[in-house]
Formats: sequence, structure tokens, C-alpha cells
Amino acid sequence: MTEQLPPDVIAQLTGMGTAITPELVATSWALLKPFHDKVGYTAQKIDRDLAYGDHERQRLDVHASGDEAGAPVFLFVHGGGFTGGDKHVPGGPQYDHIGAWAVRNGWVGVTITYRLAPGHTWPSGAQDVAAAVQWVRDNIASYGGDPSRVVVAGHSAGCVHVASYLAGQGAGTLDGVRGAGLLSGFYEIADGSERGEPELSYFGGRPSAEVNTLPGLLDSEVPLIFAIAERDPRFSQSQIAGLTAAWFARKGTVPHVIWSEGHNHISQIGSVGVDDLALGAQLARFVNRVTQ
Repeated sequence: MTEQLPPDVIAQLTGMGTAITPELVATSWALLKPFHDKVGYTAQKIDRDLAYGDHERQRLDVHASGDEAGAPVFLFVHGGGFTGGDKHVPGGPQYDHIGAWAVRNGWVGVTITYRLAPGHTWPSGAQDVAAAVQWVRDNIASYGGDPSRVVVAGHSAGCVHVASYLAGQGAGTLDGVRGAGLLSGFYEIADGSERGEPELSYFGGRPSAEVNTLPGLLDSEVPLIFAIAERDPRFSQSQIAGLTAAWFARKGTVPHVIWSEGHNHISQIGSVGVDDLALGAQLARFVNRVTQ
């Protein structure tokens, strides 16, 4: 049965506004946690903190049931404004709930952390995504996953890193990557003088033309699905509008975009597993289609 949040919870999420503040982040997760507690947000088997590189943050968790054999793999990259975030917050659902959701869909889930700005700047995020995908190619078969059927997804800053990887801005290949989910990120980076502090910490003063991923996404042969929350900030909305216009100009059609009704920037990704109509069901349908 597809889960859905009660209308009063959606009303509270919608009523918090669109600014991504610490209060919005904390309140959104607090509202969602009882529903994750009820459904369950841990897979039957989780192998934590496996190294895909030498840095202490180049670590990943593998989520499985133990019964998979040749299953698709869903690799998820968290957000955090380029300077924070983690694949696992003890005592809370983020982001074990993504791994558990993957397992419930019959896949193997992989959640990763990556190096952070300001110590590690562009294109370190793309390089870390590429390195994690390479780890999956080399190791996921022992967990029942198929290294030739991988879908990579990222949310917020993690989406930017996945887009950068797809656009060829980091080392590595796309071998085995059947699709990608780009969730509430951005694809056109403003000029240096117009960048906010998180963007400056990661991109520095590099020219927009060097770091933009939109041209690479338009050229990509990997199937893509995008998502935007109804209460995402105006900046995120403008990115989807620009993407859609450029996609239509190039391809004569519009991109595949999920619009998460009633949700904000945080509750959109938090909704997976407890309000699957908002994001999870459509994302799962995409994964199943591209990994057939």
C-alpha cells in the first residue's frame, strides 16, 4: 500500500515557508520521524562505513535484505550546502530511510558521504560520486546487486555533485549507470559575484561556464528524472524553469520532472517511504523502468 502523510502534517510543512533555515530542517524531520518510526527506516542488513577512498568522509553504507541476487542498485548522495550533511544520523531516519525504501523495492541501496568544502572544492564532489560508483562496480555483486544496473541520485548539494559527475566534470566513467535522479538541485551556477556563501565555498571564483552542468545534462545519454518541491525556494524553482526551457529548445519536449505537492526542500526527500505519492512512487517507477 502506498503511504501518504495526513493532511494536517502536509499543512504544517507547507506553512513553514520556503527558506532553508535550521528551524525548517529540524522541524521537517521532527514532523516526519513518527511516520518513519511506524513504517521502519532500516533495512534488514546494513554494512556501514565502507571505504571507497582514503579520506575519512569517503565512506558508504550498503543496505540489503540478504536475499537479493542480481538486483538493481540505488546509490544516494545527501545534501548539506556543500559544507555539511551525512549519510546517517543516529537515532533518526536520514538517510537510512532511503536505503530501506530501496530494499523494499527489491533493490540494493547505497548511501554515501563525501568530502566537504571549504577544504575540498569543485570538482571533488563529482570525483567522489565517480569513486563510489566504481566501488559499486567492484563490490556490489557480493551484496546481491548488479553492477551493470545502477541508478545514481542526489538531493540538493548532492544533486549538484551527481549532475557534475554526469556532465563529466570528475574522473570516472558512466559504465553501468542506467539512470540518474536529480532532486531539488541546480544546474546553472551564477557568476562569482552573485554566488551565495555555500556556492562560493565550493566553486570559489571559477567561471560559470566551467562549472555549469546544464550543457552536459542536455548532452547526456543517461536517462534523467528531476524533482522539485512545491515549497522549494524561488532559486530552485528558477533552476527547473531554466532547465525546462533549455530542454525544450534542444529536444522539442520537456524533461521528466516530479513536482512534490505540499512539500518543502527537506520534507521532499524525507517523504520517501512515508508519502510515496510525493516522490517515492514516481522515482521507483523510473528506477524499475531504466534497469529492466
